[in-house]
Amino acid sequence: MKATSDPPQSAVPSKQPTILKYPIASPLLSGAVLTARRWSAVMAPLALLSVVGVLICLQFGSQWIGLGQVIDIVSHVLREGSVESEQVGTTGVILIQVRLPRLLLGLLVGACLASVGVVLQALLRNPLADPYVLGVSSGAALGVALAILLGIGSTFLALSILPLCGFAGGLLSLAVVYRMALSYGRLPIHSLLLAGVILNSIFSALIMFITSIMEPNRSAGTMTWLMGTLTAPSYPALAILACYLLGGLFLLLKQARRLNILTLGEESARSLGIETEQVKRQVYLLSALITGAVVSVSGMIGFVGMVIPHAVRLMLGADHRLLLPAAALVGGLYLMVADTLARTLLTPAEIPVGIITALAGGPFFIYLLVWRKDRFA
Repeated sequence: MKATSDPPQSAVPSKQPTILKYPIASPLLSGAVLTARRWSAVMAPLALLSVVGVLICLQFGSQWIGLGQVIDIVSHVLREGSVESEQVGTTGVILIQVRLPRLLLGLLVGACLASVGVVLQALLRNPLADPYVLGVSSGAALGVALAILLGIGSTFLALSILPLCGFAGGLLSLAVVYRMALSYGRLPIHSLLLAGVILNSIFSALIMFITSIMEPNRSAGTMTWLMGTLTAPSYPALAILACYLLGGLFLLLKQARRLNILTLGEESARSLGIETEQVKRQVYLLSALITGAVVSVSGMIGFVGMVIPHAVRLMLGADHRLLLPAAALVGGLYLMVADTLARTLLTPAEIPVGIITALAGGPFFIYLLVWRKDRFA
């Protein structure tokens, strides 16, 4: 793959390496050459590492299952297509029906959070942007909090009602933020950012109020969910969620070239023929829809969407054609490992995975800020 548009000659330093300089506000197209060989050399090991990570994480839990037994059970299920307890035993049922869907959900949620963080940092040109900055996450959380307050918790078509309430709350906040930020048919970045921050504050206050008037047992459950928690979904529910989220990630990936140009600035992007308003609307809507769905099934898991994009960008450069899929795999792997720690460190009790991601991501971000401040300058 090669860049299709030539960068401005004034922005191309002589004899500079092809790896783009961080931060994202730098001229991304300056000498940027992404070959298919380089893309494959990065993505293939990451994909392999994700598979190995799943097999390793499957071993951990309240009951230790050796790697050989994990491989035997997974091979048997793939070969026979059955998870009957008579054939795979209790251990197989635990592995296939509890741990595996939970790990796959973590992989999916982490990939979405990291990907949305990448595109929002490019779109808003703000290194602190993450999936929760648009206010959609607070809307989803408010929807779930209201559902718990009203005692809604049954299931419909193999799907829990709570995620659907969260998704509805996310869609409502999406509409409100979009209407607040829209100005004369355009979508200014600063208005979008401010609208998201304001709505976040209002919804957070409402969530705290609802939590304060709940019964103690419901309040504790809501607080745990708000801190970020993964639970094993049924395979039909996981399949529906995967189709929805992977479709959204594919559409985000199609915007990679435009995001490369948009990070030069809106004026420069327009001069290069990019319909900036159209790109902003599409990226915003996709990010909000993905975030709303992710929050509705996992709660508020922080730092994945902020830290992972920075870390991957430091290693691979800022070309979104490579950065976006690489960050998705790294984010998924990161959340999968964090969730494994969350459910094994204090067995049989579990720690909300959002606490693990914050404890691990916070110090790393401080390291980036203090010791790599020249890269942020």
